[in-house]
Amino acid sequence: MSLIGREIKDFSVQAYQDGQTRTVTKEDTLGAWSLFFFYPADFTFVCPTELEDLADHYDEFKAAGAEIYSVSCDTEFVHKAWHEESKSIAKVRYPMLADPAHVLARGFKVLMRDAGQAQRGAFIVDPEGRVQVEMITASGIGRNADELLRLLKAAQFVAKHGDQVCPARWRPGSATLKPSLDLVGQL
Repeated sequence: MSLIGREIKDFSVQAYQDGQTRTVTKEDTLGAWSLFFFYPADFTFVCPTELEDLADHYDEFKAAGAEIYSVSCDTEFVHKAWHEESKSIAKVRYPMLADPAHVLARGFKVLMRDAGQAQRGAFIVDPEGRVQVEMITASGIGRNADELLRLLKAAQFVAKHGDQVCPARWRPGSATLKPSLDLVGQL
C-alpha cells in the first residue's frame, strides 16, 4: 500500500552528524522538506556509493530547502565507525539516522523482517510531514541523487502551483502542463 499523501508516523531516533550524536524526532522534520533515504547496512557495497552521491549534492538539497536523512538499521555508533573508516562516507554531512529498533523502517514500510534491514527506499516528505514521493528499488540497484533532487523540486513546484503538473524529464524552468479536458489527446 502506497504511502503517498500519508503523514509519517511519530518517531524519535539517534543520529550521527558532524562528529556528534543527537536525537531526531518527527517534530524536528516538520516545517521543511525532507528526504528519508533508507539503505540496507553500513560497511556494504552499493550503499556507500549512494550516500557519497547524496553528500556530493547536499548543498543543492539544502539550497532547495530540504534536509537529507539517511537511515539504516545500524546504530549511531556503527555510523560513526563507518564515517571514520570510509573515504566515501567521510564526505557525509547530513544526519545519519540509527534505526536498530526498526521504528522508521516499519513506519515507512521498508523493513525486511527476516534480514533485520531496510530496503532501498527513498521518501520525499513535505513540510507538513506527508509523503510526496516514494521510491523503492531492489537491493542491488543504487539510486541517483540527481533524480532525487529533480523529484524534490517537482514536488515543491506542484505543492506551490497546484493547477500545474510536471511532465517527464521536467526541470525547474521547463514547461509544465495545466490539466484540462482540452489537453486530452493533444500530447
